[in-house]
Amino acid sequence: MTRWMKAVPTTLLFLASLRIAVAQSQPGEWLTIKRADFCVTDGALGQSAGDRISLDVPEMRAYVRIPTAQSAEIRFRYGGPTKEKSKLGSGQIRSQFGLKLRAQDPCNLLYVMWRVEPESELVVSVKRNPSQHTSAECHNHGYTDIKPRKSSPVPLLRKGETHTLRGEMKNAELRVYADNKEVWEGEVGADAAGLEGPVGIRSDNVRLEFDYKARRPEGNTPDHVLACKVGDSD
Repeated sequence: MTRWMKAVPTTLLFLASLRIAVAQSQPGEWLTIKRADFCVTDGALGQSAGDRISLDVPEMRAYVRIPTAQSAEIRFRYGGPTKEKSKLGSGQIRSQFGLKLRAQDPCNLLYVMWRVEPESELVVSVKRNPSQHTSAECHNHGYTDIKPRKSSPVPLLRKGETHTLRGEMKNAELRVYADNKEVWEGEVGADAAGLEGPVGIRSDNVRLEFDYKARRPEGNTPDHVLACKVGDSD
């Protein structure tokens, strides 16, 4: 290795590798999102065998820093509930995880959530607070569940089982798949569809090992990596 290569900061090499990975893929192809590609704003993500991402904290929030389309998939092994429990802003204790879409900021984004306890269900909701942009401003306000045109139940999760959750969004249309079976189809509305932001992941009181993928965006995409704003979670 030359002296010049030794002098290149690790951060620059990391950003360059992200840009190369995106540039070599074709529009619509699935990009594998590594742990280093996430900005974790609350909680923590670990690394497990086989380069999978691990999750074992009561509360975790993260978004993807590289450009992607609004389509994401998580293939996960369910590890049961966490030992410690965190409460939602409403005071409820709920075991759930899911995909973030159009995560403009902590107060304005779309969720595709797989709820495990107290009831097994798939819920799509928008959090919308147009004049607020930090958790300190909006807290847990502005949530609205979106009714689907059609839906079907998600599988009951058992410890040790492997499943997939995928959300495919184009304009205001959203389709959600569990184990490649469509379980939710509908329109999220112009207000939610107009949000601009990355995809991501959220969890409350669940343990997972997972792989995360997102589709490469179509058209001309700015060659940049989003800044990581740690501590400003939703």
